[in-house]
Amino acid sequence: MTVLLPVRAAARDKSIARGWRLHLGALGAVAAAILLLFHRDAVGMADIWLASSTYNHCALILPLIGWLVWQRLPELRRLRPAAWPPGLWLVGAGALAWLLGEAGFVALARHAGLVLMLQGAVIACLGRAVSRGLAFPIFFALFLIPVGEEIVPLMQTITAEMCMALLGLVGVPAHIEGVFITTPTGYFEVAEACAGVEFLIAMVALGALVANVCFVSWRRRALFMIAAVAIPILANGVRAWGTVYIAHLTSSDFAAGLDHIVYGWFFFALIVAFLMAAGWRFFDRRPGDPWFDPDNLQPCAAQGGSTPVLLAVSAALALAAGPLAWSAAIASAGVREVPAAIDLPSVPGWRRIAAEGRAWKPHFAGADRVHISRYRSTKGHEVDLAVAIFARQEEGREIVGFGQGAVGPASAWAWTASAAPPPGGRADRIASHGTVREVATFYRVGDILTGSDYRVKIETMKTRLLGGEQRAVALLVSAEAPAEGADPRPAIDAFLADLGPIAPLADSQSGY
Repeated sequence: MTVLLPVRAAARDKSIARGWRLHLGALGAVAAAILLLFHRDAVGMADIWLASSTYNHCALILPLIGWLVWQRLPELRRLRPAAWPPGLWLVGAGALAWLLGEAGFVALARHAGLVLMLQGAVIACLGRAVSRGLAFPIFFALFLIPVGEEIVPLMQTITAEMCMALLGLVGVPAHIEGVFITTPTGYFEVAEACAGVEFLIAMVALGALVANVCFVSWRRRALFMIAAVAIPILANGVRAWGTVYIAHLTSSDFAAGLDHIVYGWFFFALIVAFLMAAGWRFFDRRPGDPWFDPDNLQPCAAQGGSTPVLLAVSAALALAAGPLAWSAAIASAGVREVPAAIDLPSVPGWRRIAAEGRAWKPHFAGADRVHISRYRSTKGHEVDLAVAIFARQEEGREIVGFGQGAVGPASAWAWTASAAPPPGGRADRIASHGTVREVATFYRVGDILTGSDYRVKIETMKTRLLGGEQRAVALLVSAEAPAEGADPRPAIDAFLADLGPIAPLADSQSGY
């Protein structure tokens, strides 16, 4: 009897080991195939992690996931993996997200789709019980997605408003115009780099990690996550106020130099130290505590064991490869050449003149044609009319995207606020060293005329998914405020009234 017991135990361990080898091998094959199929997006994500300071922390997520899995190994060894078909729903959702992102040139959707497909592959190949045991490491992979810079304008506005409130408390007179603050000392801009987004994104990832590793109570986890979001926002507002206030007491040059040193070297470290110190006494996970109870999860493993793992692998690969085949099938449909030159229209009551004053030009990288001209009316109004034409939008050549539109990434102008939209378009206020402009923007994509970036993306996706005309046209009408405090909008409204319908003009300019 004493000889047989170890033999049976060894046999059981060997059986479980074979199960892990098979399912881990299947998972490795699926993951490798998905990364190979979508290597462009995998490499693109890695390039963003390394090139953008906002996402440098993403390079640490994969090692952290490995550490989180290693921490759970004692409990995982007691579970038996089994293919689980519901995981294929997540693979399919990721494939659909990638297809929509490919059609609409939304890198965020493609990157999210790739991560979702890999997460779904883990669940489908290892099963319900193992996936529940690895729930947080699987979830934590979402922080591989470079997302968050979309809130930069919102964070600029929040920081500027907080700065104004604090300046009022200390008695410094100030005036705000969008993200520009004027004090007796000088003229300050809450620029994109000062919005605090890169620290906020990193703090959310760190907060999620600490909440899982150091807390058991869900209430304490939630409170810690709220603090991880709120503290960086509040601290960044205080930092911006401190810069302006120090400039008020000393000089703008001294304040700018001090801000760069503090913000670049010490700011994030101070926030992390403060957050960890505040949460330390409330940590309720003891060293050596199990991450989960295998006995509670193991019965779930038997429920999914009837599905062959090779069937799950085949289904996952088919779901992942489908969007690539569909996208390639319609890649070149509906493309026409644009006219060799743009001939901007003659507008009754207006004549073309040479541009004067502070130069402005919209930025549309990759456009096939861009032309701008200034008009003056018999009543003295002056406006600029700009037209940009894309025969076909492609990656890096989208009509709507980062840096595209009224203000380019290296422009002397900066967005300050939205204005009342004209029919079928949008309007924005921009400024440059005290000079104010308003810009009315219209997009013609497919069969729609809109000023909404989101409608442009949706219409672009529709034409690229279902076929249709691929051309896209942007038409912008801009006017400079004739004097300080004056409204540039009357000149734009008068020009639009005399110009006539925008959609037929956009079509004719693009050769339709």
